[in-house]
Amino acid sequence: MKRVVITGMGVIAPNGNNIADFWTNVVNGRSAARAIIRFDAEKFKTRFASQISDYDPTLHLDRNDIKRGDLYSQYALIAAKQAIEDSGFDLSTMSPFDVGVIFGSAQGGMETFEHQLVEYHASEHQPHFNPFFIPKTLINMASGLISIKYGYMGVNFTTVTACASSNTAMMEAMNYIRWGKAKIIITGGSDAPVTEASIGGYNALKALSTRNDDPTKASRPFDVDRDGFVMGEGSGVLVLEEYEHAKARGAHIYAEVAGAAMTSDAYHITATHPDGLGAIQAMKSALNDAGLNKEDIGFLNAHATSTPVGDQSEARGIHAVYGDSKHLFVSASKSITGHLLGAAGAIEAIVAVKSITDGIIPPTINTTTIDPNIPAGLQIVTGDAIQHPVKAAMSNTFGFGGHNGVVVMKKV
Repeated sequence: MKRVVITGMGVIAPNGNNIADFWTNVVNGRSAARAIIRFDAEKFKTRFASQISDYDPTLHLDRNDIKRGDLYSQYALIAAKQAIEDSGFDLSTMSPFDVGVIFGSAQGGMETFEHQLVEYHASEHQPHFNPFFIPKTLINMASGLISIKYGYMGVNFTTVTACASSNTAMMEAMNYIRWGKAKIIITGGSDAPVTEASIGGYNALKALSTRNDDPTKASRPFDVDRDGFVMGEGSGVLVLEEYEHAKARGAHIYAEVAGAAMTSDAYHITATHPDGLGAIQAMKSALNDAGLNKEDIGFLNAHATSTPVGDQSEARGIHAVYGDSKHLFVSASKSITGHLLGAAGAIEAIVAVKSITDGIIPPTINTTTIDPNIPAGLQIVTGDAIQHPVKAAMSNTFGFGGHNGVVVMKKV
């Protein structure tokens, strides 16, 4: 099969609206969690989130992009623009059918859906729906808008596996290129879930932290005092390209997408399997797909959302695969960024790639006392980032419904 490499990356996230700022803030452990500014959250149990600062779509998008796209689609277009420009490929030298878009999202146009229904119920006259209401709410619209804007006519679809959505998208993109069905695929994920319905709904599930007195300390993966995750928003995009094609055009190659795998817990609608059985098999299968041994992985970016059950089961799964490995360092970047739902895997893959290119493993912040139920043999990086050469990295994502998605990247 063909080899697959990463030749472009882009991001808009609470910790930075471009790769350079994002990575600097991740390495330095700067949390973006703060009081919610998008709506009055006083009546909610959780009144904070990791939100994108100083967002002005007119700085990035034209009038039609803004009019036709929900916030999650706008984020996707902004991150895609960065990644495409970073990659520098020239569509005029290729068939447009050789470039595709495979994208992930957990919730799609939630903000549009919520606002439109509120307006409908508030109306005393003939109900009026925005003509863009349906297109803006569709979960596949981000991938559609990217292809429309740039003229990419190859494979185009959206993966929806809750918080594993963008890892699923990356795996599908990798495979389509491996099979020779595309030369380049724009992939990643986007979500904009800082809305009343999302915050209220996740509060009802008791999934969100309620540490309102100090939001920046709220996300604390693996810590004995963790009480839930911090909602985040944004988009991460990666340009995946067939290796020989990238080499022929002299592209800058960040890393190789070496392997990936998916499994299902087949256990519960929201909880992960307590023994991490699905996660264990996904990690083993991803290693096998990549043709690597567990000793080759230097950094594992854990899904670790800071929920009591989820962190514990994942840690058990990691320990079952790697044991008391002296080669593996584990960190949880959600402690810094918050949880971006369907975009989480994409921005965490970017973190993994940067760890390979820069030889830096970012910290898990706020974690001061490791839960005694977390296996003691795991080397969880807390406090400050560490300098350490990384030959290969693994990124875990797990989603409601029992979806487990694991991606492995390595140095070329």
